[in-house]
This record gives sequence, structure tokens and C-alpha cells, in this order.
Amino acid sequence: MKKEEILNILKNKISEKILTFENLIAETRASSNDTKSSMGDKYETGREILQQEINNLQVQLNEVLKQRDFLKSLSTKPSVKAEKGALVKTDKGLFYISVSLSNIDLDGNKIFCISPDSPLAKVLEGKSESESISLNNVTHKILNIF
Repeated sequence: MKKEEILNILKNKISEKILTFENLIAETRASSNDTKSSMGDKYETGREILQQEINNLQVQLNEVLKQRDFLKSLSTKPSVKAEKGALVKTDKGLFYISVSLSNIDLDGNKIFCISPDSPLAKVLEGKSESESISLNNVTHKILNIF
């Protein structure tokens, strides 16, 4: 498995999310400026709602920026144990311990991108090939670690 390729796909997805949030924030700010009228309280209420939406989008953007920074810290070198940056193949699937993001289809393989803080990653942490783990009454046997 090529971890570099997986990491690049994730970085591209994160970059797209960042652009989307930045565009949404800019559009919301522009519509906030367009709501000026002589309606008094209604104007202020509408403007406050738009400001709350901008704040909400900013919080989401900050989370995605943290994910981008975290991805920059990952190594693509082969891993011996399940840890951040490891690609872990179990009898139940392929798990890339990186950021929680949509699944990736690569070379006919479905790769689940999971956060190091996820329950599965916490149970996998420090495990090696041939070991088994159990989570929610489901046992995973670790076949390979890349």
C-alpha cells in the first residue's frame, strides 16, 4: 500500500473543504453587508443570525485547519505498530489512522480514515501484526501494518 498516495488524497480533500468553508464565509459576510435597510430591529436580528452563521462556519473551518496541520505531521514511513500514520489491515478492513474523513477507494481497496482519538484507533494503538483486538463485541485480527 502506498501511504503517500493515501495521504495526498486526504490532503486534497482537506484543501477542498478549506476552500468551501472560506467561500461560504465570504458569501455570508457579503450577504450580511447586503441586508442594510431601515427596518430597525428586524435588520439587527437578521444581521445577528448571519453573524452566528459566520461564527459557526469559522469554527468548522478551524477544525479542518487542525486536520490539515495534523496531516502534515504524519510520516509515510512503514509502521511496525498501530499508531498515528499507520495503515492497518485487519480481517475486517483497512484503517488509516490519520483524520476522521470519508472513506477512500484506492486500487480496489476501501480504506477507512479514522482519527487517533476514535475508539477503534485507541484499541489498535501499540498492537502489532498477528494480534487481535475486540471492540463492541467485534474481533479484529491484524493482518498487516504498513
